[in-house]
Amino acid sequence: MAEINDPENTILMELKDGTVTIELLPDVAPEHTARMKELARAGAYDNVCFHRVIDGFMAQTGDVAHGNMEKDFNLRRAGTGGSDLADLPAEFSRVPHARGTLGAARSQNPNSANSQFFINFKDNDFLNGQYTVYGRVISGMEHVDAITRGEPPANPDRMISVKVAADA
Repeated sequence: MAEINDPENTILMELKDGTVTIELLPDVAPEHTARMKELARAGAYDNVCFHRVIDGFMAQTGDVAHGNMEKDFNLRRAGTGGSDLADLPAEFSRVPHARGTLGAARSQNPNSANSQFFINFKDNDFLNGQYTVYGRVISGMEHVDAITRGEPPANPDRMISVKVAADA
């Protein structure tokens, strides 16, 4: 496991194969960082599926409205919702969409990000400046690489739990 320098801005995501440690970037995207911590602390990300996983591209999750596999789960609706909180304004930066970075998923509207996010499997430079980057995997990327593929996967993987390291 990687050394955690800032537990308040580090996420521990439990997947089927182990823990993924994510360093958030509050200096780059303060609102997105705060939202992820708020939803993690509320337990909203626990049991949420990875509903769109494209080999060589990214794994998307975070639909807290329709993606919870323990609560009225409907795979066809997973990926269509967000949270009860307001959408976030874009926080674009010069941070590239490199392998292991966290990007805010959104609709065509740049200011429509809410709870959904994706983790890049490889450097996806074509996304640079178009989606907010607000974290990076610092350990456990091999567990991300093992997430079941599909749009949606027939038997999707889930985030078993998501916690802020300061609370763990």
